[in-house]
Amino acid sequence: MLGPVILAASRSDRMRRLISAAPVTKQVVDRFIPGETVDHVVPIIEELTGRGLELTMDVVGEDITTPEQATAARDAYLLLIDRLKDLELGPKVEMSVKLSMFGQSLPGGHELALANVRPVVEAAAAIGTTVTLDAEDHTTLDSMFAIHEELRKDFPQTGCVIQAYLFRTEADARRLAACGSRVRLVKGAYKEPAEVAYQNKHEIDKAYVRILRTLMEGDGYPMVGSHDPRLISIAQELARGAGRKLDEYEFQMLYGIRSDEHLRLAAEGHRMRVYTAYGTDWYGYFMRRLAEKPANLRFFVRSMVSKG
Repeated sequence: MLGPVILAASRSDRMRRLISAAPVTKQVVDRFIPGETVDHVVPIIEELTGRGLELTMDVVGEDITTPEQATAARDAYLLLIDRLKDLELGPKVEMSVKLSMFGQSLPGGHELALANVRPVVEAAAAIGTTVTLDAEDHTTLDSMFAIHEELRKDFPQTGCVIQAYLFRTEADARRLAACGSRVRLVKGAYKEPAEVAYQNKHEIDKAYVRILRTLMEGDGYPMVGSHDPRLISIAQELARGAGRKLDEYEFQMLYGIRSDEHLRLAAEGHRMRVYTAYGTDWYGYFMRRLAEKPANLRFFVRSMVSKG
């Protein structure tokens, strides 16, 4: 029940100031966001890939207000790609991007976001990796899917994210599976109205399984974004039923959540990719992590109380 309240707070400037100023916040944020700069996260990248894991890197920040900020976001990803090239990690480390960070919500935003993200996709391809377009609230999705389709003309490995709680997603999954796309399926982490999204956890879980079956039986590459043990087990069953080999799909989980499970799945031979965010504009990302799982919120509150 607290999820919608926390998601509303993620858009509140007043709450941003209060939480950012709390002395304990940095300690808790560090659980989910391991650094603010590329130099901070390079050791994390080396450690996780050295343990048999793969990564997708997210430079946090989405609520930009100027074209200059969108350009800065593009350049931050290009800097990351330069460092990944030096590390010679190739496809073990890909990028995740939010098109709002590239200017999607500004005047002329669709064209601006496409112009900013294309050099990132090109640079990623040049070092043997790729980019996944993250899903945001439902009003942005038609633009995101159109940009995804455009990028795939030259870079067919470009991925996208779909959200199980949206009514439209089953149709989106059928279309994407038929055209052979890389698709990450998540439950969804934005506050959406009842007109467009399931509000009940049980209904969301059922939709997740239906959509995952479509992806596993399709021609694309499914990326299972979940920490739920039951859904992970179902994903394995669906993959076996569809005749998929272990390298024909992957699991994705967030940095800082169920780290032992990351290693267990990798040890079993699964592709296990850790979604790792970094940067200074962490507030929106952090609040969605609290909203997604009550245990995350309890951890935050317990830390604040223990620190007085």
